[in-house]
Amino acid sequence: MYPSTMAFRKSSYSGSGDNCVEVAALPTGGAAVRDTQNRDAGHLAFAEPAEWRAALAVIRQA
Repeated sequence: MYPSTMAFRKSSYSGSGDNCVEVAALPTGGAAVRDTQNRDAGHLAFAEPAEWRAALAVIRQA
C-alpha cells in the first residue's frame, strides 16, 4: 500500500527502551504505526487524517 521507505520515528508517547511503537507520516496526511520489536510484521496504516485522529483518541483513553 505504501513504500517500504517510509520514515518511521519513535512515537513521542513511547517510553524508554525497546518497548515502543514507531510512527511514519503518510502522503495522504494519515500515519502508519509499527511495533519497534517486531518491525518485520509490517505496519498498520491510517490513510486519512480523520482515521488517525480517531485511533489516537481511542488509544489515549486506554
